[in-house]
Amino acid sequence: MKLASKRKANAEVFTGTLADVSFLLVIFFIVTAAFTVSRGIDLVFDDPPAVEDEIEPWEAVDVHVQPSGSLQVDGEIMAIEGLLPYVWTKLEKNPAKPVILRCEPTTSYGALIAVLDELRQSHEKMSFDIPNLAIPTFREQRRYQRPLGF
Repeated sequence: MKLASKRKANAEVFTGTLADVSFLLVIFFIVTAAFTVSRGIDLVFDDPPAVEDEIEPWEAVDVHVQPSGSLQVDGEIMAIEGLLPYVWTKLEKNPAKPVILRCEPTTSYGALIAVLDELRQSHEKMSFDIPNLAIPTFREQRRYQRPLGF
């Protein structure tokens, strides 16, 4: 008696729709890649006022956020609670005096944002405005170093 031979399975992989599936995957990754772009912190400042005389950096209120998160204002260590009263006394004498907020590249964003928020809340907390708030770039910070002994 002869048994029926088993049919051998076809060893080929059907690739008829492989091109369609790969095209859809490429489109999917192109579209979703646009959503993963990190833009950083968006800061919007008003246009600087037109000043005829250029103010030297050492004439400004220098707020320096240290990498450890501590605050140094005009060369002296200060708590964040004392920042607005100090700035108010300086701006009371000269309202056009700029406030320069600078930090080291290794300073955390949280420490910088905490100080920036404190300065921006000057009107709500102490009823005065800071008209000239500047955040210099790292290149500008290296260009205008404070004189020694300040």
